[in-house]
Amino acid sequence: MPQLAWYDVADPNSPALDELAQRFGLHELQVEDCRHRGQRPKTEEHAHYIFTVLKRLQVNRTVMFDDFDVFLGRDYLITVHKGGAPVIDKVRRRAEEMQVTRLDRLLYLLVDMIVDEYIPMLDGFAEDIAAIESAVLQKPEPPVLRRIFQLKRKLIELRRVSNGMREVVNTLMRREKGLVGDDLDPYFRDVYDHLVRTADLAETYRDLLTGALDIYLSAVANRTNEIMKVLAIYGTIALPLVVITGFFGMNLHLPWTPNARGVLYVGGLMGVSVILVLWYFRRKGWF
Repeated sequence: MPQLAWYDVADPNSPALDELAQRFGLHELQVEDCRHRGQRPKTEEHAHYIFTVLKRLQVNRTVMFDDFDVFLGRDYLITVHKGGAPVIDKVRRRAEEMQVTRLDRLLYLLVDMIVDEYIPMLDGFAEDIAAIESAVLQKPEPPVLRRIFQLKRKLIELRRVSNGMREVVNTLMRREKGLVGDDLDPYFRDVYDHLVRTADLAETYRDLLTGALDIYLSAVANRTNEIMKVLAIYGTIALPLVVITGFFGMNLHLPWTPNARGVLYVGGLMGVSVILVLWYFRRKGWF
């Protein structure tokens, strides 16, 4: 797009950003924001340009989102990001297909493309939550609990970013007769609706994870109760055996002591006591 002055800076620490800042009169604090990553989504208006911090999705990284900074002037557009940004190539191709000749429309395409990347991530969260719900019912184990907390942290981050991006889009829509044309308001409203939907789904998925966590804790508690019940049954069964063996272990003259079959009689008595205990538990419905 040779007719549009679009400058893309892939390294915030490069001298190219300083040269563009001096050429177009960019504020030093905003240049500093570009170099110190982890800024909140925001839009700041100056006399001759708009500075916007967007949040683009990162793939295969610990940090889910990274800053994507945009300076929009009347005759220039500057994008600043760290490392590769596939969204740049996508916007360029789409702008060429649509024959875009306005810089503010390029800004809209950037915002739209960045927000569209949130939806596939939500679909992935939905699949993970479905797998977690199955796991907590079938085999609740510590790795499942760890996965629940990881997803909850990601959803909290997504909701925070979505709310911040929603404020950015709302600010761009409320501008009248500025660097962003009023005819783009319907398009930004569509992006705003996507962000509202993203925030709502993030909150819904977080509630589902909270429910899965409750199911996990209940399942673990039920399994613990089952184990304790079995152990209690074994202990109760062993109790009459301990009494009988302790009784006949005394150094006294007792029944069957001189009898050659005394061991068999005592063993039979112990077997009968076990059967009676098991019958009593079964009658009570305890196992």
